[in-house]
Amino acid sequence: MSAGSVALVVTEDLEVASWDLYELSIAATVFGRPQPDLADPWYDLRLCGTGDRPTDSPGAPHAGPGFGLRTAYGLEHLVGADTVIVPSVPDSCVEQGVPLPPRLIEALRRAYEAGARMVSLCTGAFALAEAGLLDGRRATAHWMHTAQLAERYPKVRVDDSVLYVDDGDVLTSAGMTAGLDLCLHLVRRDLGAHVANQLARRMVVPAHRPGGQAQFIDLSVPATDDEGLAAVLEWAQTRLDQPLTIEDLADRAAVSPRTFYRRLRQATGTTPLRWLLNQRLVKAQSLLESTDLTVERVAQLSGLGTANNFRHHFLKHIGISPTDYRRAFPRPPKP
Repeated sequence: MSAGSVALVVTEDLEVASWDLYELSIAATVFGRPQPDLADPWYDLRLCGTGDRPTDSPGAPHAGPGFGLRTAYGLEHLVGADTVIVPSVPDSCVEQGVPLPPRLIEALRRAYEAGARMVSLCTGAFALAEAGLLDGRRATAHWMHTAQLAERYPKVRVDDSVLYVDDGDVLTSAGMTAGLDLCLHLVRRDLGAHVANQLARRMVVPAHRPGGQAQFIDLSVPATDDEGLAAVLEWAQTRLDQPLTIEDLADRAAVSPRTFYRRLRQATGTTPLRWLLNQRLVKAQSLLESTDLTVERVAQLSGLGTANNFRHHFLKHIGISPTDYRRAFPRPPKP
């Protein structure tokens, strides 16, 4: 087993928000801090900047208030690395479509052609997609950005329901702590479960969350400019513990079921039955996080029927059982 070399991309010539440093610091911590008692040598980490300026030049770019990014390596050092990791790219590249540096995209292509394992954390997937490395592949990113990823790169099979995707030589993760899950998964692949578990213990995080576990997605209804429809949906949200049908919602809106179906689909992108299920799951999540109610009672109050039916839907759409979800979101101790 060999740890190998890791090239971590730092988009230093673009304005990066301070919160985008999270995924960067995750990868730097996992692969950059030596662990000689676990594996010696550890990974050889190099931070590779996208800028052209010398590392000793004044006026280094800043990643938010108080942060300056300056690297000793450039994009040419991506080629030859065993693993290349692209953490979050600037929000402007995702939200406003500001182009990523062409030098970065070309360097990613050359690194892949040279045999590097390519990895993205959160919106780093946009860089891999721009380089064409995700074409025809299943990939993920933070669920807040997967719709944009799918729209901008239709050749990518975007999956917003998982923590990370391991497609062999190309791996992608969702945002925030899902990036840590993927980094630990890489350590597990390279150095074995024992090393990965010991590292996770030192970082005080769960030893292993499988990539197929669902992101904890906010299932609430998107905002709508349809005031009449919004009023009906608000009315339904207060009655989730009661039987509700599309006919009930249509009657409340004073339209036919067919018209209501069309209006809701246009406003939210989902069907009435799926919307109701999502709202019930949202309520169940809230009850699991904020109360000590039994699973049976949570099922009743959220309108999901029996405990078995509740567990089935929760596991299918959230990715873990209600009990495991409650463990993941423990209530704070009472003062």
